[in-house]
Amino acid sequence: MKRNITLTEMGVTNPDDIARYTIYTVHDTDMLRIIYARKKGSLLPVSKTYKFPRVKKSVMVDSGTRQTQVLFERNPIFESALTEIEAILEMQKNKDDLNQVLADEILQLEAEMTSRIDYIKSLVEKAK
Repeated sequence: MKRNITLTEMGVTNPDDIARYTIYTVHDTDMLRIIYARKKGSLLPVSKTYKFPRVKKSVMVDSGTRQTQVLFERNPIFESALTEIEAILEMQKNKDDLNQVLADEILQLEAEMTSRIDYIKSLVEKAK
């Protein structure tokens, strides 16, 4: 199954470089600003803004008078893009958490091995 279909369609070529995002609304348009984690000296942009016009929907308020009201809902593509970005950021967070756990385990193992080696050396000294 292909990942990040909506982001790819939007032109995001490196979704794994996404560091964070912001969303805001201007009039009837949702704005999505994606901020990337770029390496020093990279010529690629640090951020990119995408515009999603809100979807206009008429809803009947009173069936007796057939009175309707216009509502604006979020664009489904915008919702899909947010879902994909949040999944990417969650995977990055889980990966960072796992890396921290592994680093802690390595430090603990090194301390235990050093202690064990010192103990064995002390036994060798006693055997002499």
